[in-house]
Amino acid sequence: MKNWITELASHYEAAKHQYPNDRLLILFDIDGTILDMRHMVWHLLRNYDRNFGSTFFKSLTISEIRVHENQVMPLLAELQIELDEQERILDWYKSHAWSSSAILEAHRPFRGVLDVLRWFQMQPNTFVGLNTARPGRIRVDTLRSLNKLGREYKVRFDDRLLYMKNNEQDEVTQAKVAGVHYFQQLGYRVIAFVDNEPANLEAVSEYDVAQDILLLHADTIFQSKRNTLPSRAVSGQIYNLSDLIPEKRLPQHIQFVWHGIDDMENLTQFLTSEVHWGEFDVRMDPIHGDLILRPDSFEKTPIQKDETWVPLDQALNHLRPRNKGIKLDLKSGGLVIDRILELMTNYDFNDSNLWFNSEIETLHERGFRRLATAFSGAIIQCPVDFLAPLISATPTKAKEILDMFTSWGINRFSIGWHTPQLRQFFDQMDQWGYEVNIYNIPDLEGFLQAVLLMPQSITSDFNFPKWDYFGKGSGENEFYYNFPSRQVMTETQSTSL
Repeated sequence: MKNWITELASHYEAAKHQYPNDRLLILFDIDGTILDMRHMVWHLLRNYDRNFGSTFFKSLTISEIRVHENQVMPLLAELQIELDEQERILDWYKSHAWSSSAILEAHRPFRGVLDVLRWFQMQPNTFVGLNTARPGRIRVDTLRSLNKLGREYKVRFDDRLLYMKNNEQDEVTQAKVAGVHYFQQLGYRVIAFVDNEPANLEAVSEYDVAQDILLLHADTIFQSKRNTLPSRAVSGQIYNLSDLIPEKRLPQHIQFVWHGIDDMENLTQFLTSEVHWGEFDVRMDPIHGDLILRPDSFEKTPIQKDETWVPLDQALNHLRPRNKGIKLDLKSGGLVIDRILELMTNYDFNDSNLWFNSEIETLHERGFRRLATAFSGAIIQCPVDFLAPLISATPTKAKEILDMFTSWGINRFSIGWHTPQLRQFFDQMDQWGYEVNIYNIPDLEGFLQAVLLMPQSITSDFNFPKWDYFGKGSGENEFYYNFPSRQVMTETQSTSL
């Protein structure tokens, strides 16, 4: 069975090569394709209860809504509501369904769809158009709602790229074909059409005699009969970025960092990869005083029986001839900084390939200033997850703190992927002009979502089997990703270093 996002990616690449100078346009329907209209149904029915003091929908969940937004009567019958009450509810529902408040408050996108739209809007000479059967009278509300939803994803819906029904009495299928024709007349090459209604895809298929337009069916909730779906249409439900974006298409200006290179297996994979930056967790061996690679403190995770660790200088010996970037996450200050200054001077790495990260409470002002003075061309970074709530509540105070950190020589700030209000945090940091690193990325899908934010850098374990990356993680809290099929190969590679 064909994967609809993979088909879209392939078709798009082919169109770019075939029509390098054309303005390529991907057309999306809105309701049931970009927006999950079950949320509007749920919102309006719950509002009915609130307005009339009833409890018909008190326990109703989104997953229990399996009807089209224009056909809610079967749901009312399923809930065993009296027939006369059903009529009153339906009349009220119809009168409020496309009100400004419902459009602005009740609409929610399908998971992943805004990420997909963002990716295409980032591409040169590529555009995302909207082809909807909504009436033109709600044009302003439609754009306001969509742009509100798209803002934190950096998705922008343009009035010039929105086609709506000119006449509310027009057939929906005719309006969809008219929309395709409209954009073609404007000079766009329509390469794909995404809609949840089989009948709309059938109509566009009949119009597109040359079969240049890829037909994609959002297999959600629809009114028309499934058997009208054209045989060449590809159906799908999940907007998966990892099916859309290949590794070779990653933005070149983002710095990617392989996190947790604290053992020979991870080091081996990093050295043989195309990833430039590698991060090492550095602390001091409490027995001999050497700098070693270990994610957890000895207080948190005591020395294990027969435990061994990789000395930092051994890792640096492997890195020096490879021209790789070195990111050192310093787990303590004081004497560790003294040793780092001595060691890095001996190895004579270019500052452009050096990166230091540590917590504020670990190095304090003096430690960061020492690093910034010794390695003036290096990246000096600290995590600032704790500032996210402050940026939202008291941005002026947050900026004062960030400016103070900058005066210490810190030139990049790091934030975890799971930090609440991450996207709002990132937007504000971007407006202020601070460089941001995103870390603690859970998987390939999250990694690609982070890419779409366009930070200066992204730190990840590179546990991406789909791309043949098998990063096992640093072992923090004694956790590793497990890839059994890779074990023999990586053990063999390690012995060759």
